[in-house]
Amino acid sequence: MGTIKKGILGGFSGKVGTVVGSSWKGIAYMKSLPLSVKNPRTLAQVTQRSKFALVQSLLQPMSEVLRTGWKLYAHGKSPLNAATSYTLANAVSGEYPDFKIEPSKVLVSRGTLTAAASTFVSFTGGQVEFQWEDNSGKGSAKPTDKALIAIANLAKGEAVTITAGAPRNDCVQNVTVPAEWSGDKVHTYMGFVSENGKEVANSVYLGAITIA
Repeated sequence: MGTIKKGILGGFSGKVGTVVGSSWKGIAYMKSLPLSVKNPRTLAQVTQRSKFALVQSLLQPMSEVLRTGWKLYAHGKSPLNAATSYTLANAVSGEYPDFKIEPSKVLVSRGTLTAAASTFVSFTGGQVEFQWEDNSGKGSAKPTDKALIAIANLAKGEAVTITAGAPRNDCVQNVTVPAEWSGDKVHTYMGFVSENGKEVANSVYLGAITIA
């Protein structure tokens, strides 16, 4: 907002183009009109916002593991944004407003390192146990590759993740989950990252289990 100290016409009131004139205690002021901020709510825009919010509710709690799992595909964007774009395009089904995520189509890590094989997940003794086959030597798989683990609780909007877990040749990773998750269904994922962090495997969806 500007103050008119001297002018050929002095102060003015009202609107002239994009400028509004007024006075206060004998001092003339003028200010520009605020820009008109449009926030159209077309069906296409509302649809996209709804899908984005749904995907973020799943991925945001897993952001730590996504930083490792998606770093090789974060070209000009953050790993979370790269994972979001992929999930929006590949793992959301339904019509507005009844969208849902297809957990089996979600990738928490992406890359060309050889993926986990013969995976199995179970819950026992307060822990989720991940098991897999030692496929070291097949493709680019190495015994020193570290497990990437994600357990997503969609109902609570929470997740437990591990970014450098057991090596590939250990074939097992036990993960403690919150006691408050008792009775909840969770979705389980695992991938691998090479020891030097330069290679990442596509994650594998191990399925949904109920925390007893």
